[in-house]
Amino acid sequence: MNILLGILAAIYVPNTAAFVAPTNTAVNRHMPPCTLSPVRNTKMIALQMSAEEMELITIDAEERMGKTMSSLAENLSTIRTGRANPSMLDRVEADYYGAMTPINQMATISVPSSQQLQVSPFDKSSLNDIEKAIIYAGLGFTPNNDGNVIRINIPQLTEERRKDLLKQCKSIGEEAKVAVRNIRRDGVDTIKKMEKNGDLGKDQALDGIDAIQKSTDDHIKRIDETVSKKEKEVATL
Repeated sequence: MNILLGILAAIYVPNTAAFVAPTNTAVNRHMPPCTLSPVRNTKMIALQMSAEEMELITIDAEERMGKTMSSLAENLSTIRTGRANPSMLDRVEADYYGAMTPINQMATISVPSSQQLQVSPFDKSSLNDIEKAIIYAGLGFTPNNDGNVIRINIPQLTEERRKDLLKQCKSIGEEAKVAVRNIRRDGVDTIKKMEKNGDLGKDQALDGIDAIQKSTDDHIKRIDETVSKKEKEVATL
């Protein structure tokens, strides 16, 4: 019996040597290589988002410059000769209770005759302020205030008057150029700030600045062409 128990015990002794845990080397050999660390991946995503933001900045600058061109056209349209037109006073603003307000929002502007404008204020107390605004607007008009309305006789186009109109054209053009250059400055400053903060690469920043500069040059050229066209119109009247 003792011999039989000894044989059985020998058979059921566990062979621990057969269960060897795989080494780290074996595990790593079957794992796919890691091509990009999470930190680097996050940085790339951030740069991509910043590039998209920079593109929005350039688009915004382009749109704002386009609005400046529209404003330029409107302002030049106020320079009229010959027949009286209410739009001649579109750029005139008067002090109304501490706020500069377009006089076409403070009064009715009518055309009693082809050579005369009439301004009828909604608030009679603003009559003198409107008169001063017309005088200092540099339009070359001499308003007549009778205490109720203001009448403006449109002068005939003399050589002196023609020179005044040409000066107005140039002044309006310069205002548009200043507006475009301010838009350029805002866009470039924003891009440089993003580069300084590490949100943009140097090449990306240079591309954005270059795009804004090209748009600036294009709009400045268009302003010169628009003003020149208006000046020729005034000079040949």
